[in-house]
Amino acid sequence: MEQYQTRQEEFWAGEFGDSYVDRNDSSQLTGAKAAFWTKVLSHARQIKSVIELGANIGLNLRAIQSILPEVSLAGVEINKKAYSQLCQIPDIRAYNESVFDFSAEQTYTLSVSCGLMIHINPEFLPVVYDVLYRSTDKYILVAEYYNPTPVTVNYRGYGDRLFKRDFPGEMLERFSDLSLVDYGFVYHGDPKFPLDDLHWFLLTKQAG
Repeated sequence: MEQYQTRQEEFWAGEFGDSYVDRNDSSQLTGAKAAFWTKVLSHARQIKSVIELGANIGLNLRAIQSILPEVSLAGVEINKKAYSQLCQIPDIRAYNESVFDFSAEQTYTLSVSCGLMIHINPEFLPVVYDVLYRSTDKYILVAEYYNPTPVTVNYRGYGDRLFKRDFPGEMLERFSDLSLVDYGFVYHGDPKFPLDDLHWFLLTKQAG
């Protein structure tokens, strides 16, 4: 049995993470994901490689690949069931491990956290911030539940499994060479391309 540093890691690596894969393996999300990433990527230049932390089955990476077919992809996923599907994406470099243990073998044009940091033990968030930062030489995309102050939200009957806060603001404070490119909101009631309510923030490393 794997040994993890937090209860949240055990939660997502185990049966709940398996059931999450089954609930979210939906072709209905394909169009909405593509619309979301088309909007985000319109604010970035020359994206040649992307890594997503907490990639699950790779819906975000598949959407990016549909927009940028030549892009090099990598994904980190703690759940074995999700990882097995992630590996089915053509030419992807996939890692089955905790984000806390991950160290990128190269830097990517864009590193992504989409619905990951909301499930991270708050004490370990600096580790995730550092991995996101070190894994890219240009852009960081943070797409999470936003709140100006840290709050904990009941998640499907579980406590201490979902957290909201100003993730991008904390990253901007932590890394002096980061700046905000653009930001936006995705609404679950969108009549054309509904997704879960998320605030997204595209950050960039300043040259030099």
